[in-house]
Amino acid sequence: MARVIKTDEEAIEIARELAGDFAKGAARRDSERILPVAEIEALSQSGLLAITVPDEHGGAGVRTRTLGAVVRELSAADGSIGQIPQNHFWYVDSIREHGTPEQQAFFYREVLRGRRLGNAAVDARGSDGTRERARLRPADGGYLISGRKIYSTGALFAHWIPVIALDDDDLHHTAFVTRDTPGVAIVDDWDGIGQRTTASGTVLLEDVYVPADRVMPGRRDGVSTFRSFGLLIHAAIDTGIAEGALADAAAFLRGYTKGGWPGNETAKVVEDPVVVQRFGELAVLTRAARALLESAGDAIDRARANPHETALADEAAVAMAAARAQADRAALRVTSEWFELAGAGAALRRLNLDRHWRNARTHTVHDPRRLKVHDVGDFHLNGIAPRSFPR
Repeated sequence: MARVIKTDEEAIEIARELAGDFAKGAARRDSERILPVAEIEALSQSGLLAITVPDEHGGAGVRTRTLGAVVRELSAADGSIGQIPQNHFWYVDSIREHGTPEQQAFFYREVLRGRRLGNAAVDARGSDGTRERARLRPADGGYLISGRKIYSTGALFAHWIPVIALDDDDLHHTAFVTRDTPGVAIVDDWDGIGQRTTASGTVLLEDVYVPADRVMPGRRDGVSTFRSFGLLIHAAIDTGIAEGALADAAAFLRGYTKGGWPGNETAKVVEDPVVVQRFGELAVLTRAARALLESAGDAIDRARANPHETALADEAAVAMAAARAQADRAALRVTSEWFELAGAGAALRRLNLDRHWRNARTHTVHDPRRLKVHDVGDFHLNGIAPRSFPR
């Protein structure tokens, strides 16, 4: 049994403790592509993966702002570790919104035990570039699924793998299969320049049988904050990457001195007013990203407390788009521009400080900033709220 966290404050405290441990080996894990198997198990046993289980089911039911803080702390320590549970939290929330009472009771118990949910959502493309959609085929009171899923972050570490598949009416469903179900194969073939240890590889499914009670519809009509909730996790990852890079940059710059020559004494670079100014600009970007992330979390919770108020759901979606756009900008600029304040020593491979930029560059292409800026502009200019589900 995993630890059971009961309060928001406890969740953040534990996240900070774990982050301190995870940060120590982050550079080496990235450089040598060592998968964080022990770290993910520690994350499970800490109880953090169950903090969004509703309190009526024995969880902490933490505020959305708190979840953002937890993911941000983990991502600052190691961007890959921060991303791995992204889909876990996404599907725990999907169970809240789409699951039957029986499914909720079962899977919430699993999560409280420390069981992890993975991801098999994105269909691979065929030779003509179109998606080869996985489908549900009725069989023996349940369903069979075949397909090839890519970008399956978390699947390699998961006990349960949620698989997105279409029924005969092209409606999305989520089928939960255990990783040892016959016909399931997980291939660790992720080869990105960043987020190298997320194991975001491929899941192969060949006539995988799923009982009917392990399948739930993936969408419903009406007011929803499900999409906004998912985007918050992405924004928290990028904000955390920015904060981790800023902290590493500060530590490097504090120990760096500019070379002197006759008539010009050697000076600490942090005493250079230009360096202080430029570093301050990067810190402002990062603090703004964190503030928008926290504000968006509160907006989501207000909308969830008033589930029939469309205006609140729209505001949550706009707040989340703004937070996502700012987190993208902060992560990319901080991880890149601080090198301009240092010497060539900052680029030494053994330090692996470029991992922050590679992580930010890789993760931010998942959900382009231009779409989020357009969403914010369309709302404020034309009164059109962002869509509840992905484009």
